[in-house]
Amino acid sequence: MIQKNQTWELVERPNNRNTIGVKWVYRAKQNTDGSLIKLKARLVAKGFSQRYGLDYFETFTPIARLDTIRLLIALATQKQWAIHQLDVKSAFLNGFLKEEIYIDQPQGFVVSGKEQMVYRLKKALYGLKQAPRAWYARIDSYLVSLRSNRSISEPTLYVKKNEAEIQLIVSLYVDDLLVTGGDQDMLAEFKAKMKDMFEMSDLGLMTYFLRMEVRHAEGKVFLGQRTFALKVLSKFSMENCKPTNTPIAVGMKLSNQGDHEPVNESIYRSLVGCLLYLIATRPDILFVVNMLSRFMHCCNVQHFQVVKRVLRYIKGTLDYGVLFNKAESLKLRGYTDSDWASSSDNMKSTSGYAFTLGSTMFCWSSRKQSMVAQSAEEDEYVAAANAVNQAIWLRKILADLNLHQREATKIFCDNKSAVAIAKNPVFHGRTKHFSIKLHVIREMEQAREVELILCNSEE
Repeated sequence: MIQKNQTWELVERPNNRNTIGVKWVYRAKQNTDGSLIKLKARLVAKGFSQRYGLDYFETFTPIARLDTIRLLIALATQKQWAIHQLDVKSAFLNGFLKEEIYIDQPQGFVVSGKEQMVYRLKKALYGLKQAPRAWYARIDSYLVSLRSNRSISEPTLYVKKNEAEIQLIVSLYVDDLLVTGGDQDMLAEFKAKMKDMFEMSDLGLMTYFLRMEVRHAEGKVFLGQRTFALKVLSKFSMENCKPTNTPIAVGMKLSNQGDHEPVNESIYRSLVGCLLYLIATRPDILFVVNMLSRFMHCCNVQHFQVVKRVLRYIKGTLDYGVLFNKAESLKLRGYTDSDWASSSDNMKSTSGYAFTLGSTMFCWSSRKQSMVAQSAEEDEYVAAANAVNQAIWLRKILADLNLHQREATKIFCDNKSAVAIAKNPVFHGRTKHFSIKLHVIREMEQAREVELILCNSEE
């Protein structure tokens, strides 16, 4: 693949210039008898020996957010479009390098008679710090050359329109592309052009993406993670555990204080890390996983017991997930709430929001606030501000997809004071200690971008 892509060229070793080492990495798969069979070897550069300003500069590369991916599924379900998945082979080998980088000849593949020569990289190699950035720059420039409009708010989302009609939508997640649209001829043409430019696999309809299983039936799409959940249960020997009805006991508060016996941090971190993957389709465990992730460095028996309860809950809800179906209209709505001073260690609150599009929840978040709220009103106002910021971003993405939200996006909040503060500056005396950035709520209310609405907790 390296030779095919003309990734490097053999040159004389430059004077006063360091070279980067390389190594072979093998991917292995276990046979039914327990033995390992080598499937593939990949040459990887030792990126840890690179020096900033000499061998690399910019390394950041954007990837699609899960919120965006779920939004696309909601749109495709509404329009009854099929979502196709493409996978680029050896994607990082396609990125052009701006820096001048030399690597040693790989061990076992040294050219006879030219042992002192080195390879000068013309394209990126796996392991280089800037390889992801180089790949994104390459595919981004190509997608733009196909007259696709890159979203300003989501740089991995490309939309091709014909006036008011969407013809093609492409979402990029490193080397995986999700493609959908209403013009089937253009979709087939796009696939053909991508295959001409890059060596890639057409995986057909989207069925498995980022550990998410995608099932299509009767115009509906279901996102779940049953297979991954079973692997997690098996990994931690919980496949035969007794299921429970809730992921956490009501009123349970976790702390790093007390005389609880510490536990193995490595196992705990691995467990919570697996749960973080599961929240891609399981908002019902989002709150408890957010709480558990705060104790990665100071976990104890109490935390471990709560993690095991979450696994027991998952055992009884393996088929839970998110169902997308066709609705009367794709109207964005938000819900926000908070738990005042829920952290007994530093008295910080937990904010949460969820957004629906049509009849389906597709966007959710739960996180600890960065400041200590001095009242329940401030606490709820902070949570509402987070929801408003997310709503603004979602409205921009929807506008890029020709789903303009003409009316103000309704965000439901269960705190009367927070709603009143957002609508009327007369409460300045009570809110003068609020951070200025929080008053984006009031500004967006006046601009009719969002509308904060009181909603009883029971509803």
